[in-house]
Amino acid sequence: MGHDQALEHSRSNKCSNNIAQIYDFTFTLINAHWFQGVHVTEQQLNQFDDTETNHLSVMFRWLILTTLLLVAAQTSNTQDCHSFTKLKLAHAIIGTSVRVKLLLYTREDANCGILLSHTNLTSQPHFNLSRPTTFILHGLRPTGSPPVWVEELTHDLLFHEDHNVIVMDWNHGATNLNYFKAVENTHKAAENLTAFIKSMQEHGAAMDKIHMIGISLGAHMSGFVGAELNGTIGRITALDPAGPEFTGTPPEDRLDPSDAQFVDVLHTDIDGLGYREPLGHIDFYANGGTDQPGCSRIIFSFNSYIKCDHQRSVFLYRESVDHTCFTRALPCSSYNDYLDGKCLSCDQFGAAGCPVFGYDITQWKDAILQLGPTKAYFTTNKRSPFCMTNYRVDVVVWNEEVRWGYITIKLHNKKETAVATIDHRASEFRKFDESRLFAQFDKNLPSVERVSAMFYTGNVFQPQYKLRILRLRLTNLDEARPPLCRYDIVLKENTEVEFKPLPCEDPTF
Repeated sequence: MGHDQALEHSRSNKCSNNIAQIYDFTFTLINAHWFQGVHVTEQQLNQFDDTETNHLSVMFRWLILTTLLLVAAQTSNTQDCHSFTKLKLAHAIIGTSVRVKLLLYTREDANCGILLSHTNLTSQPHFNLSRPTTFILHGLRPTGSPPVWVEELTHDLLFHEDHNVIVMDWNHGATNLNYFKAVENTHKAAENLTAFIKSMQEHGAAMDKIHMIGISLGAHMSGFVGAELNGTIGRITALDPAGPEFTGTPPEDRLDPSDAQFVDVLHTDIDGLGYREPLGHIDFYANGGTDQPGCSRIIFSFNSYIKCDHQRSVFLYRESVDHTCFTRALPCSSYNDYLDGKCLSCDQFGAAGCPVFGYDITQWKDAILQLGPTKAYFTTNKRSPFCMTNYRVDVVVWNEEVRWGYITIKLHNKKETAVATIDHRASEFRKFDESRLFAQFDKNLPSVERVSAMFYTGNVFQPQYKLRILRLRLTNLDEARPPLCRYDIVLKENTEVEFKPLPCEDPTF
């Protein structure tokens, strides 16, 4: 072989070697794009022969371009995003039949709903069955529009935990002005979801890692699915379960505690669209389960009047997921006893204290299952943030005559003021007897520098009275803080008196 031939052969070999290196490099790029933890190294970048750069630059560009096109095509395929079905009022008037879409959202792309196959679970690489899976099941859609809260709740859940969030879109079936038809459709939609979860189980998904969040009709659908799976699902959260057509029915026709290993329920509209009686292992009643603050009581504000109380359940739950709110609920036999301060102790829950409403209630799961069905109450603000702060207020007076009336208390620091009005009924104050009141403040102050109080009777036709307080003690029930006291103050009716709180001298006095 001559010198020129040898040189050409050498260049050819180098070219072949560098082409192979380029292919290795480009495939490494592809792998680095799709598989985290595989990276292009500096050594790979330095493997190319600088003397051959000109010979290979064109080919290199074409290979890179081809690679990027392949990646783009693959990205387009995997990011084929689907959204919740949008229907119109006309569909509701005509009526719709059941058609289910399951939209998967993960932390890989919280804004992209991936349409899941009912028959081929392995077709979507982002659907990792080793992760926990949360299903969101909506209720009736009388106008066909998507729920206003579904996107935000999905994002909240993904921010809270790395898991699969699957929105069950059964808008075809839920969009009906005929409520009875929508109720009938819940069974068909539940059968569809049951088959899907059985397929998940066959592919290795753990039933105790499945959480179903059902709203209104979706709450009972969750129960139907859970019953078909013999109660093996880990958790069902029911947000204001639908009442009409379910009240008074046997357990097999509605949600009940046997449908999952743990069932927690929130009631917000028991005198309207919601279910009144307990349905879970623990049932929370926000504001007694009716007349949510901030919701219109005027029938002419039709849309708000009809759905505001019912829909409030979702917004309360959302704030528990994103930790906007920390709401202690007090187990009690009735809402009146709760307001009267007869249920302020949670010794049955040990060091954990009173259960916290919402997403994190599973921290109290074992105690609740041991105690048996539990009803718990809490109050809310009329707008977000909805959570209030619970205080016990102990008052000892030295008036010779019995006084009846109401008290408003304010807590102040340099930046904020928290207000609580104890007015659900007139309180009785007897000389040297301790009156125990329950106050819910509209916010939680990190520190309290000043306190103000006002006593009033609400009777404008009688002379104004004075409440002579021997001792006022404020105890935060939500956090472990030293109680605050004040001694020897006189509250003239309808006059706010401000004072600096003091450390309590004797907690038993």
